Amino acid sequence: MPLALLALAVGAFGIGTTEFVMMGLLPDVADDLRISIPAAGHLVSAYALGVVIGAPLLAAVTARMSRRTVLIGLMVLFVLGNALSALAPDYHWLLAARFLSGLPHGAFFGVGAVVATNLVAPQRKARSVSLMFLGLTVANIAGVPVATLMGQDLGWRATFLGVSVIGAAAIASLFLLIPKDHTHAPSGGLRGELVALRSLPVWLALGTTVAGFGALFSAYSYVTPMLTDAAGYADASVTLLLALFGVGATIGNLVGGRLSDHSLRGTLFGGLTSMVVVLLLFPLLMGAQWSAALAVTLLGTAAFITGSPLQLMVMEKASAGPSLASSANQAAFNLANAGGAWIGGLALATGFGVTSPALAGAALAVLGLAVAGVARAVDRRRGPLSGRERVIATHVPEHAETVHG
Repeated sequence: MPLALLALAVGAFGIGTTEFVMMGLLPDVADDLRISIPAAGHLVSAYALGVVIGAPLLAAVTARMSRRTVLIGLMVLFVLGNALSALAPDYHWLLAARFLSGLPHGAFFGVGAVVATNLVAPQRKARSVSLMFLGLTVANIAGVPVATLMGQDLGWRATFLGVSVIGAAAIASLFLLIPKDHTHAPSGGLRGELVALRSLPVWLALGTTVAGFGALFSAYSYVTPMLTDAAGYADASVTLLLALFGVGATIGNLVGGRLSDHSLRGTLFGGLTSMVVVLLLFPLLMGAQWSAALAVTLLGTAAFITGSPLQLMVMEKASAGPSLASSANQAAFNLANAGGAWIGGLALATGFGVTSPALAGAALAVLGLAVAGVARAVDRRRGPLSGRERVIATHVPEHAETVHG
C-alpha cells in the first residue's frame, strides 16, 4: 500500500479525535462557560450539523479542483475550526467554531476515499479505504482518551489546540505524500457529480448506511448506562471499556476492508447480520462484567466490518462522479448518528429497560438488511456487477503500476 494512505489516516485520526472528544469534555466545558450540560450537548450537535451540511456542499463546490488541493484545503479549514474552538470567548462562539470544525469532516472522508481507491489496483480498493478509516478507529483507542485526559488536566482549550497540531501534521503529510498525478477530478465536474447522485442504487446504498449505522448509534449512544446500571461497572471504568470498542472497530475495519475486496456485497450482508446477532444478545451479555466488555468489543467489530463496503458501494453506484456521492455517504453516517440516538432514546423512554436501545438497534440493522436486499434486487434487474462485485472500475488506475513497483 502506498505511503500516501498514511497521510489520509493522519487526517482521519485528527477528525475522529475532535468528533468524539467533546462527549468526554462536556462537564468541563459546561463549568468553564457556566452553561448547563444539555446546552453543552448542543456542541456535539453543532459539529454533526456541520458534517451533514458540509459534506455534499464542499464536495460539490470543489468538484473541478485537484483532489490533492481539496484535501489540503479541507484540513486547513479543520485546523482553523479547532483553533477557533480553543480561543472561543463564550458559548456562542464555541458553538459556531464547532460547526465550522464539522464542515470539512464528510468531504475529507468522501474525497479521501476516492483518492485512496485511485492510488491502488482494483483488487485493493476496499483495503485502501479501510486503511484511511484506520485513523478514525485508532482515534477511539488512543486519540480520544489522551485528548480527554489533556482537557481534564490542562483545560478543554488545550485539547483543541492539540487537535489543531494533529491537523497541521496532516496538512504536511498530504502535501508531501499525495502525488499530484492521482488527484485530477473527472472532466464531468459538478454536473457529472450531480447526475451520478440521481441514481436509485446510490440512494439505496445511502439508505443502507443510515439504517445500518443507525443500529450502531442506537446502542452505542447509551452504552455508558448499560455498563454502569446493567453490568455493574464503576463510572471510572467506562473510558477503558470505550477503548475496547475502538479496538473492536479497528479489527472490524481491517477485516471488512480485506473481505470486501473479495465480495463487496457479501461482506455488507455479513456485517449487518452480525450486528443483528450482537445487538439481540446485548441484554444477555450485559448481565456480567466480562461478557459486557466482550459485547462492547463485538459491537465495534460488527459495525465497522460494514464501514468499507458501505462507502465503496456508494462510490460504485456513482462511478461517473464518485466524490459527491462518497461525501454524501459521510453525511448519511452522521444522520445515522442522530437518528439512531433518537430511536434508542425512545426505547428508553418507553420503560423497556436500560438495554432496550440495543434491541431497537437490532431492528434498525434488520431494516438495513432489507434495504440492502432491495438494492441487490434492483442490481439484478439492471444486470450483474462486474468481476467479483468490486468497486468503481475494472481498469488499473493511471500510474498504479508506479505505485506498486
